[in-house]
Amino acid sequence: MVKHYSDRLDATFHALACPTRRGMLASLMSGEKTVSALAEPYAMSLAAVSKHIKKLEVAGLVERKVEGRTHYCRLNAKNMAEAHAWMERYRRFWEGKLDLLEALLEAEDREKETK
Repeated sequence: MVKHYSDRLDATFHALACPTRRGMLASLMSGEKTVSALAEPYAMSLAAVSKHIKKLEVAGLVERKVEGRTHYCRLNAKNMAEAHAWMERYRRFWEGKLDLLEALLEAEDREKETK
């Protein structure tokens, strides 16, 4: 289970590492789009766009449905939520460290004021 979770998390972060794929995900937030519609803002071939979409599919961030010759993509944010949960642990860790630093600095300031 841990290995499967790790593989999925790795695939999610790999997919999110590319600005083109992040742009495609942002576009899909407004609803289902065809591959052609996703390709429109980018100066690349449909084959290249399809490779980007495949990375998003592997990460589980996009689901593709085929009707005839038209491919439709829609956002599946479940795995993004898993990545968010992973990052949230580290946010809490660093906030705790920063809260401690703030308390130390405030104590130091109070000590200076009493001298």
